[in-house]
Amino acid sequence: MSTSTHPSSPATTSPGRVEAPLVLTTEPPRPLGFWDQFATWANLGISLFGPLTGALVVATTGSVASGLLAVVVGCVLGSALLACAAVFGSRTGAPAMVALRGLFGRRGSVAPTVLNIGQNVGWATMEIIVISTAAALVLGDGWRVPVAVLAGAAATWMAVRPLGSVRLLRKVMVWLVLAASVLLYVQVLLQPSRPIDQSGVLGFWPAVDIAVAGVVSFAPLAADYSRHSRSGRDAFLGAGLGYGLAAVAYYSLGVVAISRVGGDDLIAALIALPAGWIALTVLLVDEVDEAFANVYSTTMSVQNLFPDLDRRWVALGVGGLATLVACLLDLSRYQSFLYLIGSVFVPLFAVAAADFFLVSRGRWDVSASARLRLAPLLAWLCGFVTYQLIAPGTVPGWSTAWAALAAAVGFSAPSWLGSSVAAILVGVVAMWVLGRAGQRLRRLR
Repeated sequence: MSTSTHPSSPATTSPGRVEAPLVLTTEPPRPLGFWDQFATWANLGISLFGPLTGALVVATTGSVASGLLAVVVGCVLGSALLACAAVFGSRTGAPAMVALRGLFGRRGSVAPTVLNIGQNVGWATMEIIVISTAAALVLGDGWRVPVAVLAGAAATWMAVRPLGSVRLLRKVMVWLVLAASVLLYVQVLLQPSRPIDQSGVLGFWPAVDIAVAGVVSFAPLAADYSRHSRSGRDAFLGAGLGYGLAAVAYYSLGVVAISRVGGDDLIAALIALPAGWIALTVLLVDEVDEAFANVYSTTMSVQNLFPDLDRRWVALGVGGLATLVACLLDLSRYQSFLYLIGSVFVPLFAVAAADFFLVSRGRWDVSASARLRLAPLLAWLCGFVTYQLIAPGTVPGWSTAWAALAAAVGFSAPSWLGSSVAAILVGVVAMWVLGRAGQRLRRLR
């Protein structure tokens, strides 16, 4: 299995303080064990977006019991793909978008790389907006911009020293966040129950789809960290269990909170609970790690295109841009574009997992000379088309075009069918069939 690197000594900041290499052509150090990765991914899974996702899940099912079951099923499916994506990095030693050279070839990896850069910059900006907006609810409107600047600066600093940040998350933040989470759960459960609004009920599997999409959204980032893992087992279990368990906990918090505190603004309702602002303040600080993850993964994606760029300068530029935009603009309407980009990666990583584990059996060429592979591209296209026909989103022009295509071919998705689950299944089957067919053809030549 070849890579694009010409090994030199790993980058270090001081003896015993191994840090991520500055350029792609340096061999990555591998200091991260299971607990390092488990704590990192658990922190990434604990997010203010979690309760909001859980609120969408319960609104889609119409009941707390069904909502909790949908959360568990969706998070299990999503974290399985996330864990597989982590193995790509641990086996190849390559960042996520560089590892995709093994799936699509060097030229083929450019398209998902560009899309990943776009979504990571967008989500880093959205994370800073969420942090500053929630802080304004606690401290007052005048604090929105200063908190945005502080959050952006902290996320950028963490992206400059990613492995040091992982150590910080494991040693300090995981315990503070655990205490804040318990406090928040207790306060929510002490509130009286209330009926669930039934106006937006679609069914169980569309709710599972929401949970799956939330977890898989981190798959394009997984190998950026797991390339530093000591083993594939540590990477798989650390990412899958860490993020999966945290996502179940925080999506479930949203499910339960809607049935207890309700309200149009769930975050404001949680802050209004007794001592809720204390727990939310801790979670706001922890939310910075999501912004950090997006900033750092942007630098790793850029290095797939420009392997000799110093990642520190890229991180400073990306972090500064995300902070500036978060201070000046309201990007709430931009979320629809981010979800559209994210829908690309649900079938992509399903196809990648099917190829890596079932077809190629881990034999990926991630070098700069990796050849274009058509079978994975076709399988990805099948999964992506499936996703868009079922859930074309709300982006003007794009959604209407897919709705028109569905009408033209006579396709009408049943209300119970989830786009992520369907895209994953179609992508996996397509990759298996096309990959095996290609292997048989090569043997006959």
